This record gives sequence, structure tokens and C-alpha cells, in this order.
Amino acid sequence: MHDRKRLVPEDFVVPETLEHSRFRLRMLNVNDLIKDYDAVMSSTGHLQQTFSVESDGIWPEDLTIEEDLIDLGWHQREFTLRLSFAYTMMSPDESRCLGCMYIMPTRKRDHDAKVTLWVRADELVSGLDQELYETVRNWIANDWPFKNPAFPGRGIGFDDWRALPEE
Repeated sequence: MHDRKRLVPEDFVVPETLEHSRFRLRMLNVNDLIKDYDAVMSSTGHLQQTFSVESDGIWPEDLTIEEDLIDLGWHQREFTLRLSFAYTMMSPDESRCLGCMYIMPTRKRDHDAKVTLWVRADELVSGLDQELYETVRNWIANDWPFKNPAFPGRGIGFDDWRALPEE
């Protein structure tokens, strides 16, 4: 069906959720479209200045709801195939998307995964971004099989990340 390497061993049980008093991380899927689109489009400037910097992109500029649906379907399928893991960050009652977190493969030498995350712009003043980062960093270290995951833009600057040699 595909020839890409799975990101985690076959016997690893991928965590379905991460519960926190302020949020719940769970698999991002197509049913999250309306809440995800709201979070993304209400945070365009913030995402372009932070999250999209890694790829030198302008995402989510001009993102349509149909394109977001395609993205969500792609993330959902990659998750089920164990190729990458996209988690939505929802409020504990699931009423609002607060951001997303992604665990992706990387070809950077000495790193076995790339972890990126973002919080919607109207939550930045609440300290949620730093709380998410610290929580995810500990979760990855304690519950995932990676030996040296990278957190571009957080644990390593984007310029330094880009300059790292590939395998």
C-alpha cells in the first residue's frame, strides 16, 4: 500500500489521548473541520510568524475550508498508517480547538522525530503555549519511543534546524 517507513515500531501502542486540566490532545480527524478551521483562520498572523516559519511558508494564507478538509483527511490517514501523528488540542469539554501538535519523521541526522505545535492566537496571553510545550516535551520523553526528538523553533532555532545535515 505504501513504501514509507513507519515512525514508530509495530508493537508500540500509540497513545490515543493526552489529558491535561486545560486541554485534551487526541487524533486530528475530518470531524474536527469546523473547529480546526476556526482555530487556524483566527490565528493566521500568529501562525505565519511562528509555525510556518520552519517551511518558509505563508500557511494558512488563502486556506479554504475544502483544503483544510483535505489536510485533516491526510493527517488522519497518516496517523492510522503510523507514518506521522497529528493531534488536535481541544478544550477539555471538546467545545473549542485550541491548537495542534504534530509528530513527524525527519531526515535530520541524529534526530528520530520532529515535533511541532501551535496554540490559537487568542490563547497566547493565557500561557497555554508554554504549558503545551512543556507537557508535550515530557509526554514525548516518557511515553514515546524516540531517542532524540527535535522541537524546531523551541528546542532548536529554525536557522540551526535548517542547517543540520541530513542522513
